[in-house]
Order: sequence, then structure tokens, then C-alpha cells
Amino acid sequence: MWTKGWRERVWSQLDQHWDLIVIGGGITGAGIFREAAKSGLKVLLVEQNDFAAGTSSRSSKLVHGGLRYLKNAQVKLTYESVHEREHLLRDGRGLVSPLGFLLVNYQGDRPPAWVFGAGLILYDILAKKWSHRYYDSFDILELCPTLKEEQLRGGYRFFDAQTDDARLVLRVLREGVQAGGYALNYSAVTRLLKTSDQRVCGIVLEDRAGQGLPQMEIKAKVVINATGAWADVLRQAAGGAARLRKLRGSHLIFSQARLPLARAVSVLHPRDHRPVFIFPWEGITLVGTTDMDHPDDLNAEPHISAGEFVYLLQAVQALFPRLELTSADVQGTFAGVRPVIDSGKQDPSKESREYVLWEDNGLITVSGGKLTTFRLMARSALKRAIRQLGKHTPRPLDEHILDPLPSGELLAKDFSDAGLPANTRMRILGRYGCEAHALLDAAVPGLLTPVGGTPSLWAELLWAAHAEGVVHLSDLLMRRTRLGLTLPQGGLPLMDQIRSLTTAELDWTDAYWQAEIDAYSNLWHAHYNASQNHIDRTSVQDERVGIESLQEHVA
Repeated sequence: MWTKGWRERVWSQLDQHWDLIVIGGGITGAGIFREAAKSGLKVLLVEQNDFAAGTSSRSSKLVHGGLRYLKNAQVKLTYESVHEREHLLRDGRGLVSPLGFLLVNYQGDRPPAWVFGAGLILYDILAKKWSHRYYDSFDILELCPTLKEEQLRGGYRFFDAQTDDARLVLRVLREGVQAGGYALNYSAVTRLLKTSDQRVCGIVLEDRAGQGLPQMEIKAKVVINATGAWADVLRQAAGGAARLRKLRGSHLIFSQARLPLARAVSVLHPRDHRPVFIFPWEGITLVGTTDMDHPDDLNAEPHISAGEFVYLLQAVQALFPRLELTSADVQGTFAGVRPVIDSGKQDPSKESREYVLWEDNGLITVSGGKLTTFRLMARSALKRAIRQLGKHTPRPLDEHILDPLPSGELLAKDFSDAGLPANTRMRILGRYGCEAHALLDAAVPGLLTPVGGTPSLWAELLWAAHAEGVVHLSDLLMRRTRLGLTLPQGGLPLMDQIRSLTTAELDWTDAYWQAEIDAYSNLWHAHYNASQNHIDRTSVQDERVGIESLQEHVA
């Protein structure tokens, strides 16, 4: 679909009048794009960086109903989230998977366990699905033997879901393209076009892929701003006022060997009683997340701070003391910036996660919200756009969030010939949908094997290089595959194999390859490496001193 020369081909077709232009290639923009294309609109999506390069590849990977939002009385958001979670589990099999949680309770936790029990009852009532259960301390330790035993009172088991967030964006986008839409990465909006009465009527687009493509003025009946944390920039250009608060959420990455978990554990941090999640994902274990104001330049790569690093590490050390984890066990880190509506609350975690729509001189902006409810955000934005278009009606809400997977008959021979285990079959189907058979057809012998200790196949690297619009090496390793997060050292030790596999498809010269490897290495070491320079190593090395007082606090 996005094979060699695809950007030039699409660029040459931009000089036409569009029904709708969507600015932003994260999950919100992708959802609007897919819904618009499926509704028969002539739609173009543009993204200044790579698809999903912002918040939508840096989330906590959870498709959840928002249990903690009940504490802030956000019942409507929780209701919508649990229902959308169920739709995603139905339509996204292999991409969106059930995830069991243990919500553990220690003496002195605030709020106490019965509050969470009451919340889980309401959580299940909203989902129309009774799935939680209380366990005493003995049974909790049976389910998670590495937990700290002292002062453990018990806990609850409940279910949510998880996903590969970047691959979810890619599947939604590609289904929109299959329905007739056009999508371009590395295409920056440098200016909004306006009519004589200052209403937004199009964009000026600049190529950021280094291909020397000419700047374009593109007209549209409606322009939607779905740029997430960047949304205020375009709103202000259209005459609106800044309304967003940018919050950073950071995570630690451990190998499963050092922090083995069969299910997610949700705990209250000993320092401030904020919820922290520790859960298995793609062969690694993730710990997150934080909620910090992010005053830095949004166009600079976000990274974890020393304070966040120590905060998350202390939570793990306090709750899994027998594992004797230190900063040296942290395989990597990542951080993302999410937008919430700024209501001036002192505690960032208390800001609402509900989405909002604004209209400024014809520019429609949708922002806020969460990964799980992306379809509802897309529907709301599209309904507002249709008022301006004066035609079309949105599809019924009960239609699929994702296209149905190919029939078993279509893929039975491919999977049988490949000899793939059942879980790998489902994984490939979920991530690639109707393109799964093409991925298998393109795989030569030996490529249907895992890369390192990850669930990713070598064939996925080849397919991404062949047909998924890769412009930079970071696109390939951070978003088309997640090897930059799941492999030690971001996959740099495997660079020779990756290069030999993808050289022909990417058509990069030796000099370009070396420049890409250098750029990726610098990116990973500066922003994903647990030993990065901006972390104050003295404070991290002293984390054991702090953890002793935290363990006393828990006790």
C-alpha cells in the first residue's frame, strides 16, 4: 500500500478540493480519517512527523475503562470507556487482548480496600460484565509470589485490556486508505488558508521527508485539528485561545527475566498513594505511569526525568523487595505527552480525561480523551464536520471499530504452510488485518521466526520496509515494530541483520543507512536508555536509602 514512490504519487494528487483534511496522525486523527473514508468523504490526513510518533506510540498500552476516574466522579467517561473496551476486544482480537489485573492492598493504603471494591462493583455494572473477585493475602501471593508479604491485606482481581498502541493506529489508518482516503506522514502544516472573512478553508503543506517535494496549498470544505498536545498551536493560528495542559507520562522497561509477571499488578505508590501499574507487554515488563506538567518544547523528544525514574523504581522496589531490583536492571525508558483540558487543578492527576470539541473560525479541534475512546471522539468530530459540509451522515455507531478479520479459509493455507503457533497466528491477524496474507506471502524461508526474545517476527521488519511507509529507521524500530522498546539496547546489536534484510526494500544508499543508524543510536541513547545523561545518576544510585523509608511507611 505504501510501497516505493508512494509519497511522490500521493503528493502529485494533492492539488484538488477535498471534503475534509485531518491534521494529526495519532489515534484520534486516524479514527476520524477512517470514519470519514468509510462514510464516503474525500479525505486527506497529514502528519508532521511519523504516524503515531507522538502520544499514540508512548501510551501505557492499556485499553481500559478508567477505574481510577470513578474516584473523580467521571462516571460518564468510565461508562463510555468500558463499552468501547468491549468493542475493541471483539473487533481487535490479536491486537487488543484481555489483561488480568491484581489490585493489591496493604495496611495503611489510602483509600482503603473497600473503596476499590465498591468501585469495581460499579465498574462491572457499567460494563454489564461481572469479572472482579476478592482474594485474601494468601491467595494474592499464590497469584503473584514475588509481592512483598509484610502488611499485605489482600486484593482484587479484575480485567481490562492492552494493545500495541502504534500498531492500532497503523491498522486504523490503513483501513481508511483501503476505503479511499489519502494519508501522508512527514508532511507539516506551515500555515492555515483562510477566506476573506477569516474562516479556515485549507492548509499550506511542506514535505518533511527530505524528498524535495514542492510546497502545496490545499483547499478543503472542512479542516479538523487532531494534533493532540500540539492542538493549541493551530487553534491560536485560527483565532482561538490556548486551553490545554500538557502532561508527561513516563515508564520504565524491565526484562521479563528480572521482573516476571503473568498478569498486571496495580498498586498505590508508598510515597503519595497514586496508582502505579506493573504489567507484561510484548515480552517485557512495563512500569508506569507518572503525571507531570511538561513545560518543554513539544517538538523535542520527551524523556523521563530523574525524579520520575526514582519514583517509579522505588514503587517496584517497595513492592517486589525479594527481586532486589536496582537501576542497573532497568532495560529502557520511554515518555509521552498527553493533552488534558486545563482547569487549573493543582494535582495534574485530577484533571478531567474527557475529550472536548472546539470550533474557531471554521477550524474544528478535538482534543483530550484517551486511547480507548478514540472512536467516540472521531464520531463527535465527524458529526460537527458534517454540519459544515451539508451532506453525508455518519455510519451507525454499532458498526465495527475495526474491519472484520479475514476468513479462516482465506488464510488457512498460508498459516498451515508457515507452521505458525496459534498465538502468533492471532497476533499477525490482529496487527495486519486483511494484509496478513500478503505479509506471509512476502516472507522468505526463515523469516517467520521471532527477533531475539520478542514476539515480533523477522517477516514483520521486511513487510514494514516493503509496504508501510518507512522514512526513517526510527519509524521501523519504534512504531512499525516495537523492537526499539522490547530489545536490549533498542536493537542496535542486531543492526547488521536488520540492514541486510531491509536494504533492497528501503533502497537506501550505504551513506544514508549509516546516517540513519547514527541518528537512531543517538535518539535511543538520549531518550530511551536508562543510563541517559539527563538522569541524575547520584539520585538514582541512592534509591536504596529512600526505599528503606518507603518500606517502613508501607509497614
